[in-house]
Amino acid sequence: MLTTAKLMKSLGLQEVGYNYINIDDCYAEKNRSASGYIVEDAVRFKGGMKKLNHEIHALGFKTGIYSDAGWFTCAGYPGSFGNELRDAKTFSDWGFDYLKYDNCAIPFDNETREGSIGRFQRMADAITTIAASDSKPPLFFSLCSWGWSQVWLWASTMGQSWRTTGDITTEWSSLASIINFNSFITQATDFGGRNDLDMLQLGNGGLTHEEEKTHFTAWALMKSPLFVGTNLSAITSDTLEILKNKEILAINQDDVIGKSISPFRWGINPDWTSNSTHPAQYWSGSSKFGTVVMLLNTLAEPATLFFNLTESPWIRAGRQYSVRDMWAHTDNGTTVRNFTAHNVPPHGVIALLLKDVGDEPSGIYPPCSVWDQCTNKDGTRVDL
Repeated sequence: MLTTAKLMKSLGLQEVGYNYINIDDCYAEKNRSASGYIVEDAVRFKGGMKKLNHEIHALGFKTGIYSDAGWFTCAGYPGSFGNELRDAKTFSDWGFDYLKYDNCAIPFDNETREGSIGRFQRMADAITTIAASDSKPPLFFSLCSWGWSQVWLWASTMGQSWRTTGDITTEWSSLASIINFNSFITQATDFGGRNDLDMLQLGNGGLTHEEEKTHFTAWALMKSPLFVGTNLSAITSDTLEILKNKEILAINQDDVIGKSISPFRWGINPDWTSNSTHPAQYWSGSSKFGTVVMLLNTLAEPATLFFNLTESPWIRAGRQYSVRDMWAHTDNGTTVRNFTAHNVPPHGVIALLLKDVGDEPSGIYPPCSVWDQCTNKDGTRVDL
């Protein structure tokens, strides 16, 4: 873990905003101590968690730990059901800042008399209690219920992020499915909490370079937490370049606008169609820098993607916009009324930042950017 932290620093990832070093499952002994406490693995963490946290904190990072709302973790280690207060105290005493809380080994109904909300609320309450008694900030609480029980509707009352789907894999089909599902719940993300699309798979094989760019862009612009999930000692320059795209990261880290981008047109499918193979293609959102646009080519062949600017609710009619390509890092002039991206690679992405630069030129026909209901003040309609 300390080696990973040092690599995060030396590779420049900390500098661009990656500020947590997290431990997932399998860090503990298989059994609790005689007094009922989780015990760190004596071989993997022979120096103890307190020492490890001190060393990682000294590098400027925060740290995260893992537990489960059931009897056991997903790998069979002690879960926190029935031990929420004890475990929250342990994690706090060890010096952790963040808790990922999983959903395996669920107790029988006659043990819980609760649904998902109640089981996760137990740990949320414990975190609040321990923070107050220790006079420390509460643990960042990341719920990992895999989207069960419409978690995006209620998790912000107890935590700061929540997984919305099952586990990600290193395949385009997995990315497309996660993008599709989350396209319908983007409104849940804001400063109060974020939809968590699962950890980034860049550098783990199975994805083309263009698919890795799409993966990173969609996760970042949808304001998902961004967790690097690859071996940093073997990371390639291409993958590192994607992870360190400062223009994309600036949108993810926007301190004025916390909302995710959302689809304004689905493209291949009729709007509001759920399709795990071909998710929505045309997305936009507001940011303190300007209007963000993401165009996805969900086809396995190059494609041209066209849209009218005012299809995005964040674009003003009768104005022209400068175009910044956030992957090419180029300023591409101005656009009026519409934009076309040519030859977008298979499963590729276009990420644009549009800024209002004034009134559009006079004399453009039709007089409205949208034909429907385009009406002169004398009542004359302009129709096709």
